[in-house]
Order: sequence, then structure tokens, then C-alpha cells
Amino acid sequence: MTEGKPKNEDLVNEAKNFFDFNKKQIGEAIRKGTNVIYIDFMQLTEFSHILAEEILSHPEDTLRLMELAVEESGLINNARIRLQNLSKSQEIKVRNIRSKHLDEMIVIEGIIRQASDVRPQVVNAKFECPSCGTIIAVLQIEKKFREPSRCSCGRRGGFKLISKEMVDTQRLVVEESPESLSGGEQPKRINVFVKEDLVEPKMEEKTTPGSRIKIIGILKEVPVPLHSGGLSTRFELAIEANNVIPMEETFEELDISEEDEKQILELSQDPNIFNNLARSITPSIWGYEEIKKSLVLQLFGGVQKVHADGQKSRGDIHILLMGDPGVAKSVTLGFMAEISPKGRYVVGKSASGAGLTATVVRDEYLRGWSLEAGAMVLANKGLVCIDELEKMDSSDRSAMHEAMEQQTITISKANVQATLRAETSVLAAANPKFGRFDPYQSIAQQIDLPPTLINRFDVIFTLRDIPDKEKDEKIAMHVLHEHIKKGETMLIPREIFRKYVAYAKQRIKPTLSQGAVTEIKDFYVNLRNKPVSSESALRPIPISARQLQALIRMSEASAKLRLSNEVTVEDAKISIELMKYYLMQVGYDYESKTFDIDKATTGMMTSQRNKIFAVRDTIIKLESSLGKMIPIEEIEKELEGKLTKDEIDEAINKLNSHGEIFKPRRGYVGRM
Repeated sequence: MTEGKPKNEDLVNEAKNFFDFNKKQIGEAIRKGTNVIYIDFMQLTEFSHILAEEILSHPEDTLRLMELAVEESGLINNARIRLQNLSKSQEIKVRNIRSKHLDEMIVIEGIIRQASDVRPQVVNAKFECPSCGTIIAVLQIEKKFREPSRCSCGRRGGFKLISKEMVDTQRLVVEESPESLSGGEQPKRINVFVKEDLVEPKMEEKTTPGSRIKIIGILKEVPVPLHSGGLSTRFELAIEANNVIPMEETFEELDISEEDEKQILELSQDPNIFNNLARSITPSIWGYEEIKKSLVLQLFGGVQKVHADGQKSRGDIHILLMGDPGVAKSVTLGFMAEISPKGRYVVGKSASGAGLTATVVRDEYLRGWSLEAGAMVLANKGLVCIDELEKMDSSDRSAMHEAMEQQTITISKANVQATLRAETSVLAAANPKFGRFDPYQSIAQQIDLPPTLINRFDVIFTLRDIPDKEKDEKIAMHVLHEHIKKGETMLIPREIFRKYVAYAKQRIKPTLSQGAVTEIKDFYVNLRNKPVSSESALRPIPISARQLQALIRMSEASAKLRLSNEVTVEDAKISIELMKYYLMQVGYDYESKTFDIDKATTGMMTSQRNKIFAVRDTIIKLESSLGKMIPIEEIEKELEGKLTKDEIDEAINKLNSHGEIFKPRRGYVGRM
């Protein structure tokens, strides 16, 4: 025993030297007023390999000695040491954990599948012997509450419990992340026990089911009690967590140091910042400047407002990319999901309504019903990228309506009534009905999506793959260069890009200036009230109030991007240009030379609809003089000069297909 003693003392002294050398960690804990000290394991290894090795092989005792060293310095009572940045060699897949790893410090990564409630647990209990008054302390390690077996005076049993020490504990079930699996392997799970400061409310928010975390902890065996009351020879494995590190943070939670702030403010002074940020998005794809700009704006987002009557208007921007195959839609979506914190990438065919929003499942442990969050809830304050939107079941798609506009998800199933927050931006990609766009048909006729859903997207881009020699040469050169150079780097490095967006989202809440208000108002009013050549009462509706909201959101995002608290005329112009670009692609009615939002959302232009109404009205008018059967020649005579023969035929076919009229015999029509 005497040999081990100086070893412990040596370790305590070594730890004291380390803390004297690195005063920063203790200073940080004192500043925050906590008893938790975070230690970078790599720094510790550089300072003392003895301490580092001991932590890996005998973690419990060594950490206790280090905590003792801190307490002896008299600065922090009841200190807790939490490790960070362990060497890669300690990282183990859950499936590879074996009995040789017992009582070692290991690191695992995974997704939380279940989290129990936080409950107190007894760790130490003190008993008094009624005979001689001796105080006996018993550590409570197992599930069963232990009493002292005997006292030094010979008494057995009947001890009096004086006090018990409690700590908060929580059980997590962690499952391997799907990326680490190969082939058809099933993800394995492991129990993790977290306690004390790791279950504080702030930390608990980061350990909700669905979050991705890294756990540094000690592997323990848990005895399995048999029905007879004895212990089984088989043991369960569990990890006692030393530290829990969330792998995903929202932009609001990203830590920005003073150096980062200096770099961010320097970047924001660059007049070209918008273009530079846009060029940093998917640098491996050539072109699409407008789309990349709108994706940058989507990352920054507008400002969410709560009105005086309690009504909320969303700040998140939703974008839909419609395109021919092979125009890099999925690449863009994958990139955006990667760069955005809490980004989720889902594919239409394999996503259900429950997987996107939320579902109620049977809880095996609590014997009741519990809520499991879907992608849109897990990506709250993040971004959801939905690929192949048109292949989703229509019933599943309808689950998105509420999430996109009200930004909540309401669920009423079994005995669970809940409203979850889903403040998420949506970036979706879809293919046209027949695989490629038909240039002669309206866009909406080729999109297999309901108008109500299309209308919820702020901007819709159509990506056409049209041969064009000059453009094709540039794309080919870009792609070939990519393969030679193993891809381009981002113009603004990834980490700084993320921190820049985070800084803007945390600190900047721009308001509209008078100039910007006038600019947006003029664009909206002028576009809606353009003089139209046709005399009909039904004029095309170029844009609706939803697009007005989109303009405001995009202008705010543009101001955020410049780290400005005011939306200027320039910002308004940027959003108007993007809106015009989108309307030009999707909602331009070449016949009346105006924009028409109906073309984008319902598939029929107002000018086309007006012709159908004109033919229908003529049929009703002629019915009074000619009876039920009306010759088509008469209709043509009646509308001579107003519509051509082809237009009349087309209108009659449309009315016929909608069941408004029928053709009793050739050359005649009758009303139903």
C-alpha cells in the first residue's frame, strides 16, 4: 500500500503544477461562478504525459485526485473536471466496445434517441449506530439502496439514516450516427448516465432526442438483476459521462471570440461582401449567381416579428428549385445542409409526414405515449433541405403547410396534444412532371405540387438545361478543373462564413428605412396596376401580398448581411431584382406583356382564363336565341375580331374537359 501512496501524492502535485501553469481554466470557472473546470486534454498531454496516461487508464481515481488538487488550492470547492479534445485513439464506435474497455476513458459519437426525465439519485448516505453512536458513510453505487452490514462495535442492522447526498441524474439512449455504418448494419445503442452540471437546464436543451452529441466518459458495467433477486453473470454496458459536447449548434449558439469579431467586422466593410459570400456557396458549381445570392439571403433570414395582437410573422425565407435533371440541385441542397448548423437533408420519397413534422410513439420505458420530433422540429432555427419534393405523398406534403407559414407543428394523437416550434427555413428541390421542362407549357402545369404549397415559397427558381455553346464550354472547363484540383475552396473559409452568419443573426435586427418602404411599395403597387391591353374586367394579378412579405424578408436579410441595423434603398433594390428574376422565369405572361402570379401558382394565366370566360358568356347569350344546341360557327361570328379561331377552339376544349359544356354532335356545343 505504501508504494501507491506517493504515486497519488505525485499525481496531486503534478495536477497542482498543471493548474499553476494554466491558470486560465480555473480563472474561467471562477469568472462564471461555477465549480466546473474544462481541461483541454491535448494541453494536459503536452504538460504531463503521466497525468494524461493515468486519466486514460484509471480515469475515476485520477480525476478525483485532480479535483482534490483544485480544492486544496482553496479557490473552488467541490470542483468538477470536464475533459475536452481527447485524442482520436480514444474514439470508439458503439459497436466496437468490448469488455477490455471497461473502466477506461472513451469517446463515442451518436444521436440521442431517448432521454429520461432528470431525477435525483442518492450517491452517499450516512448512518448512525444506535449502540455506540459511530457514523458510517455508505457509497450508493448499485440500484438497490445499501445499508451498512455491521458496525465496529459488533452491531448488525437497525442503523439510523441521518443524511443522504443527492445529485440530479438522467439516462440517455445514444445510437450510432448513420454515417458511420457500412452496408446493411443496424445502428447499435448504448445507455449513458449524465449527472450534476451536465443535466442543468441549459445543457438539457442540447440533449433533446434527435440531437447529435459526442460523449466523453468512463465505460462501466451494470449488473442485471434476475427475477429471483440474485445477480446474473451477464452485465449490461453503460457510460458514465464526464462531458457531453453538442455537435450541432444553432447560429444563435455559436461562440464568437474577440478575434473572430474583428475579422467579421473587417469583412463587412468590403463593398463586395455579398458577391464574395455568394461565390462561397457551392464553389464546385459554375454560374447561377442569382440562386446563390438568394441562398445567402436564406442563411441570414429576415426578422421575425410579434405584432401587438400576438400574431407572429415569420422571418425565415423558403426557396424552391425546380429543374431539369443534372443541374446540381441535390449538390446545392447537400452543401446548404452541411454549412447551416442544425441543417437536415431529407429525400421526398423516403420522408413521411411524421418524419418531417412529429409523431406519437409508444414509449417502452414509461409505458405511455411520447412525442418523437421529425426533421423540421429538429432543425428549429436551422435549415431543412427537401430533395425530390414532388415524389412525396400528398398527405405527407400537407403536413408542411402549417410548418412553413405558422412555423409551428400541432399534433393531436392518442392523449398527446402539443404544439412544437418549427422556426425553420425550407430549401426544396423538385423535378418537372415529365422529367424535363416543356418550354411551351406554363411552369405550374409541369409541377406536380398543389398551388397552396407553391404559394408558400418566397422565391421559386427554374433551372433549365438548354444547350448554349459559350456557357457549355465554361461549365465543362469548370467541371474538368474541379477533377484535376480536387475541388475549389470556398472564397470565404467555411468557419468564418458560419461565424459571420451567426454574428449577424445574433446581433442584428434591421428595421425598414423610409426609402426602402417607398421603394418596395412603388414596385408592388406599380406592378399590380400596370395598364393592360385587354379590356376585360379580370386583369392579371402580377404578385400577391405573399410576395410583398417575401420582398421585406429578403431586404432585411440583405441589411443583416452588411451588418447594418437599417434596411436601405439598396437592400430593397437587391430583393426587387431577385424577385423580378424569379417572376421573369416563372410568372411572365408573354401575351399581355405583364407578370402574372397565377401562372406560377395555378398554371393558367389570367389572359387565358379571360378567353374561356368570354366563350362561356357567349354560349350563355346565344342559348336564349338559338336554343340548347349552338353551332360553333355562331360563336366564332359573335367573337370575331376579339379572339382567333384557334383560341376559341382551345377555350371550348377547356370548358368541355371541365364539364361545363358538352358536344352533342360535330360542330355543335350545348351547356350542361
